[in-house]
Amino acid sequence: MALLWIRPGKQCLSVITFNQLSAVATFRSFRMTARQRSEKVLEQMKESNPYFEKYARKISAVQQSSPEAFLAKLEKVEKDSNKPKFGPSERARDYSGLLNPKAPLAKKPVEDAAHKNLGDIMKLDLVEQRNADEIAHIWLQYHQGKEVICATIPLEQYDLMMKRAKKYPVFILPIPRSQGYEFMMLQFFSNTIHFTPLINYQVHKENAPECLNITLYTELRSKGLVLMRGEYDTKVINGQEAQCLANQLQMYYSQQSDSKLELLEKFTNKPENFKHMDVIEELNNLKIES
Repeated sequence: MALLWIRPGKQCLSVITFNQLSAVATFRSFRMTARQRSEKVLEQMKESNPYFEKYARKISAVQQSSPEAFLAKLEKVEKDSNKPKFGPSERARDYSGLLNPKAPLAKKPVEDAAHKNLGDIMKLDLVEQRNADEIAHIWLQYHQGKEVICATIPLEQYDLMMKRAKKYPVFILPIPRSQGYEFMMLQFFSNTIHFTPLINYQVHKENAPECLNITLYTELRSKGLVLMRGEYDTKVINGQEAQCLANQLQMYYSQQSDSKLELLEKFTNKPENFKHMDVIEELNNLKIES
């Protein structure tokens, strides 16, 4: 039943009928129920994710102002709970509220437009006559003093990374925090890898705002190397944490490791067997070895 909104005035008492008052009462009852349900869901998120408090203020503000709209978005997430967790979406979803989500990722027809080019940030003619070692040195020097991370990887490691990215385009990686670990979700798209806090993905899915974006430049692959550059949001992670994610990315996608390959396989194809603590253990083992 559509509701008739009435601006207060001299005739407002004579305009509202008994049926309309009943409808208003029903609406208010629904609003209270929606608020209670949304608050319950938020409590569950708070209990299940130790980093919920980091975003609690903004989320709570939206929930208080429009509990029905907020609850509807959460219910859409709940409907996907039976699907493999954190896998690629079958269709785009519209999450336009909450924490200022970015626009949805482009689809295949415009994938070329999303491809970033090395020529946009450096003059390629300056390195055409250089060898791989010289190019690597120039690349590192170019980024000195900038709030980015950068690296060069051999061509064979890049090819292995892209081969695995096609099979396992989405994964999660932990970063150490003062109270434990926070998980970041990554997704390959075109020649970039996007990272976002897992709690953001739980709310926004593919529209979640990213905290790290790593670009792979292949224009110099004839030299036997690929250039990597990562830009990060300093409000979410620092340079050391961005580097930690980049190092883990290479270990899972461009190095031979049976244990890490098994985790990629479980996460993508057997999510019921995937355990978050196994990824943390891999990181802890790396610290011990180093």
